[in-house]
Amino acid sequence: MLWFQRSSMQLAQYCFRPFLRNLSASKTVLPVLTLFTKDPCPLCDEAKEVLEPYKNRFVLQEVDITLPENSTWYERYKFDIPVFHLNGKFLMMHRVSISKLEKQLRKLEQQGTGG
Repeated sequence: MLWFQRSSMQLAQYCFRPFLRNLSASKTVLPVLTLFTKDPCPLCDEAKEVLEPYKNRFVLQEVDITLPENSTWYERYKFDIPVFHLNGKFLMMHRVSISKLEKQLRKLEQQGTGG
């Protein structure tokens, strides 16, 4: 059994080595743009369309505030969605401000990291 585990590990390392090399060679970590939303949310849908041209500059993470595990966010933002956080910090609400987003993304890019 130990031989099988060792062989499987070596096979996995061999198969994923190029991927891991490329991943580790890339020092750029994309920032996380969190969208606090619910369903339905027409303003959220509109905001995602506005963000489409910028999608290669961040990772979009959606948080459905109506789920039980997100009740804290629901209490905070139930009347204000869409709300956006960039790397865990409040950025904007109600509508996308391209100027705010662009300014913060540029700042993070100049720092050389997403976070």
